[in-house]
Amino acid sequence: MTSPDPAMLDRHECQEIRCPIQFVLEIIGSKWAILILRELFMGRRRTHEFLEALPGISTKTLTARLREMERHGIVERQVFPEVPPRVEYSLTAKGREVQPILAGLKHLGEQWLHQDACHCPMDPRP
Repeated sequence: MTSPDPAMLDRHECQEIRCPIQFVLEIIGSKWAILILRELFMGRRRTHEFLEALPGISTKTLTARLREMERHGIVERQVFPEVPPRVEYSLTAKGREVQPILAGLKHLGEQWLHQDACHCPMDPRP
């Protein structure tokens, strides 16, 4: 009897547990999520600021993505008791943990586009 291939065992094990890459992509990999995060790396944002910065996103989609990221502890929503109510979104400490990943995507995109680096909130802080 032959012993099982170790690579097949590893693949089987990975199917038994939740894939960490898939988990993160389920949260930040949906359309618009990374661009919303990019905006939040520049600071607190209100709904109209997102809509201006992200042409093509609908209010419904923006709200859905923000709520999903809020549910996962990546984004914080702060409501100010004003009339009309003012709502601001910001990154949590957990949300700021994605910065090196997004910086890597930015760097790769610059290489693939064959262009010089642009200033971006994803750049690592000195």
